[in-house]
Amino acid sequence: MVTGVAAVLTALSGRDYLSSADCSAGETHGLIDLAHQLKSGDRRIDLGNRVLGLIFSKASTRTRVSFQVAMARLGGQTVDLHPSVTQLGRGEPLQDTARVLSRYCDVLAVRTFAQQEIVDYAHWATVPVLNALTDLEHPCQALADFLTMQESHGDLAGQTLAYIGDGNNVAHSLMLCGAVLGVNVRIACPEGFEPLPGVLEQARSLAQQGAQIEVMADSAQAVRGAQAVYTDVWASMGQEQEQAEREQAFAGFCVDQALMDQAAKGAIVLHCLPAHRGEEISAEVMESAASRIFDQAENRLHVQQALLASVMGGL
Repeated sequence: MVTGVAAVLTALSGRDYLSSADCSAGETHGLIDLAHQLKSGDRRIDLGNRVLGLIFSKASTRTRVSFQVAMARLGGQTVDLHPSVTQLGRGEPLQDTARVLSRYCDVLAVRTFAQQEIVDYAHWATVPVLNALTDLEHPCQALADFLTMQESHGDLAGQTLAYIGDGNNVAHSLMLCGAVLGVNVRIACPEGFEPLPGVLEQARSLAQQGAQIEVMADSAQAVRGAQAVYTDVWASMGQEQEQAEREQAFAGFCVDQALMDQAAKGAIVLHCLPAHRGEEISAEVMESAASRIFDQAENRLHVQQALLASVMGGL
């Protein structure tokens, strides 16, 4: 009889993970708990030489390497299917590619621009498809973020995470995943850079244990009493031409020591990287004792091991 975390996560076998909203509260907690077990060495999983296909249309360091190492640690292997070196780059229809790769690979991780593209992969593929980042969401990142928060502060329910910056894909997944986990999530951003209203509404509808999901323009108000303070670059991939305009709009939204002084005692600092010191985060805070940024980066490996093992039925 399957018990414990495995009993909860067995339901993920064969399923896609396209959004932080795709897993229930129990499943999301289960993934974080399994990641913790894998990280500590309390649990070992061997997937028996299964194959992960990476389809990355966007540049990546942490996501690419963490997926490759996660698969290796699970006893599997990875094939890199960048569009520039496959027929995808020459116009082969996605529906054909997804069906062919499903005959070779046991799971696909897709990093691309439009969320609809990954939805289409999931529709046509006959193996699980994982969202390795789109312009709408970054769900694997959010799992690592909340694992890091749990490591520092224990039970997540009732904690508060303040995110300072652009209402982007990372902010969207933090709102959705936080809501499911019972975490209060406050997004502070300049006018015109808020998260999508539909995602905010969805997060509020998913909120467990009275979690409050809020969007505001005052970063000090957002940080006040928070257990974690999070930021991201002001211009995401594909927005580089807006850098100067965004620097002006985000003036005053830097996570510096003055802002951290407003947070709860023992508050941690998070950043999904890459970081621009002196823009969205000060060098002082980046290197401070409160920083858990590199623990957070490491945790991408552990949550993705947990996710891969779960969707491939390796529990």
